[in-house]
Amino acid sequence: MSKTTDILFPGATIGILGGGQLGRMTAMAARSLGYRVQVLDPDPSCPARFVVDACFEASWEDAHAAANLARGCDVVTLEIEQISIASLEAAAQYAPVRPGAKMLAIIQDRILQKDWLAAHHLPLGEYVSVNDVAQLEAAVTKMGGRCFVKSARGGYDGRSQVKLGFDAEVADAQACRGAWKALGEQPVVVERAQNLALELSVMVARSARGECACYPPAINHHEQQILVWSGMPAHLPPEIMRQAREIALTIAEEFLLEGLLAVEMFLTTEGHLLVNELAPRPHNSYHASERACATSQFEQAVRAICNLPLGDVEIVQPAAIANLLGDVWIDAASESGPRFDAALTIPGVRLHLYEKHLPRRGRKMGHLSAVGATVEDAVARVLEAKKKL
Repeated sequence: MSKTTDILFPGATIGILGGGQLGRMTAMAARSLGYRVQVLDPDPSCPARFVVDACFEASWEDAHAAANLARGCDVVTLEIEQISIASLEAAAQYAPVRPGAKMLAIIQDRILQKDWLAAHHLPLGEYVSVNDVAQLEAAVTKMGGRCFVKSARGGYDGRSQVKLGFDAEVADAQACRGAWKALGEQPVVVERAQNLALELSVMVARSARGECACYPPAINHHEQQILVWSGMPAHLPPEIMRQAREIALTIAEEFLLEGLLAVEMFLTTEGHLLVNELAPRPHNSYHASERACATSQFEQAVRAICNLPLGDVEIVQPAAIANLLGDVWIDAASESGPRFDAALTIPGVRLHLYEKHLPRRGRKMGHLSAVGATVEDAVARVLEAKKKL
């Protein structure tokens, strides 16, 4: 096993727990730097399979398989936080795992994550942890009825959460019981709905040697809790930009992060920054870093886990991305599928597909990216290209 501060030079082997699109793009960056790559994923045709040296087909709960992956690797990282702690600990017996099990154990549980953030005096919206339906009803009443109820464990892209008190509905006892049942009658977090000016995220990288690099904030637009588009740099007041980066760096240092951490935040209409959630991996909202920055988030992930000097994170040109969900394929007017040729007529636009072969509504199949003179220009271009599909 490598020492904590050892540099893993090109030619070493990186293991990735998870072979989805984030694993695929991390692997592509690693190969460009000269590393070998192995992944573990339950899907035998996962997106990363086509760009790596070896793919271990196994559940994320399979600690034995995680150990087998790590035996042939010099370092192990992850592209999805739902890896079991047992698998992370088993892999760590054979290679450094970055980020590690201690950090993941906190982030995987929304209750522990919120409590950790609160204990470190980081800005949060009002929340209550709930263990039964009676507590849920009391929490919703306390918050005035307009709130989000989220499973403590699992779920992303709007999954495993229920909105209460929005539109014309009343968050009464019946609605609370329905939410409790829908979320599996398991512990949940109840969050007071905020009046939002916008949503943003900040990506921070930290190596095992303690070097940190923090990207400028990205501005994000969600619909039905799924990211639709993202652009960088976000045009925000200098003080808000400073606070956002300071929050992300503080979290990275307190966790002794090794790798990447995306910090999703809210900016309220009152001008307050609030931490929403943490993701210890590459993040959808920083796909634009491939076009906007000298160092993409994927190359930065490789540099961080291998203890190479971290790359420049300043903006070279404004850029934006728009997600392509399975809906685009299902709703395509043409029998041959989406009109990628039409989308690529827009200046500055590129297409990024993940080699997923079963389009489903809500499933991320790829994204479009665009550059522009301003971030607004880049967003307009990528959305125009998406309409042409």
